[in-house]
Amino acid sequence: MCKIRTKEPWVEMQPTALLVLADGTVIQGKGLGATGAVEAEVCFNTALTGYEEILTDPSYTGQIVTFTFPHIGNTGINREDIEMLNSAYNFGAVGMICKAEITDPSNYRATEGLDSWLKARGIIGLAGIDTRALTALIREKSVPNAVITHEPSGHFNIECLKKRAAAWPGLAGLDLAKYVSSRKSMVWNETPWIWNVGYGEQRNTQYHIVTIDYGVKRNILRLFVALGAKVTVVPAHASAEHILAMNPDGIFLSNGPGDPSATGTYAVPVIAELFKSGLPLFGICLGHQMLALASGASTKKMHHGHHGSNHPVKDIMTGKVEVASMNHGFTVDTKTLPRGIEETHVSLFDGSNCGIRMVGKPVFSVQHHPEASPGPQDSHHLCRRFLDMIHASKKVA
Repeated sequence: MCKIRTKEPWVEMQPTALLVLADGTVIQGKGLGATGAVEAEVCFNTALTGYEEILTDPSYTGQIVTFTFPHIGNTGINREDIEMLNSAYNFGAVGMICKAEITDPSNYRATEGLDSWLKARGIIGLAGIDTRALTALIREKSVPNAVITHEPSGHFNIECLKKRAAAWPGLAGLDLAKYVSSRKSMVWNETPWIWNVGYGEQRNTQYHIVTIDYGVKRNILRLFVALGAKVTVVPAHASAEHILAMNPDGIFLSNGPGDPSATGTYAVPVIAELFKSGLPLFGICLGHQMLALASGASTKKMHHGHHGSNHPVKDIMTGKVEVASMNHGFTVDTKTLPRGIEETHVSLFDGSNCGIRMVGKPVFSVQHHPEASPGPQDSHHLCRRFLDMIHASKKVA
């Protein structure tokens, strides 16, 4: 058991926030953001930047993010860096944990401080603990279920909170994509952000990509648009008939939260039908896992998952190592890959699967987030690879 120093010198004598783990461990700190209490899974993220993108990534729905980097919030918040497709919905992380006290924002793009933004989005924050010790605990014992609570009075019913944490069943078996997905189809034409210019709008398109939205992030759509594609987003429950009726040139399976086997109950049959179309398919994160399930493979829960923007991934096909952005707690079980499905990428942290392709067909997927929001841009080329597949398939047709 890791001993966690629960209070920084600036944390008041009476703690106003608690993290209560399912095993009964109680960690005290200073409350931030929204008040109340919520059950969730506690993970850690090792990124140095991009806390706004992380907290608005739909893939974090049902999770509390522990930031290992101590200074969170010092560049504030702005409307341009939100990653959830529909910012009217407050899905994404339900809680955040940081070490240092949130300071006033110091950045020319900031329009709001992190604390007030957390309040508005209903995200509970806890500060003033040794987050790296909590990270060590998670690495040792696996991601814990927990309750995070913020009460300015400092009065807590700890026994009740312990029972809530112990009773919460966790993310296994939960289909969360249905909550974060778009409610209806839409066209996306925004291009990536340019320094001192902002976002642009693409009017001249060459190909049509239909994105199945399991919890898509905005920047992956921007990258496709920047490459000259018309992008149509459809809900997670869209049928194969509905998708194919849009006459797409390629189909993208997005990232998203929850247990892939649960989402797969309705997503896998659709993807299996799309295989038969012969169209190029590309998946990331949850979309990668959905593609694997539709191919006949299995997924499994990881010990503590991958969350951060500094994950080394090896492309087996080229031998190249890319530093990638990751956010997943489930993984494709490589031992279950059927004949005709080839592993293409592996994590150099633990050897887990990070990519597959369908031999002889324009179908591939990766576990990481190539759009780099936040994170490095090493994997941007995967979007170009998808567009090249579309171009090649159009020439053959």
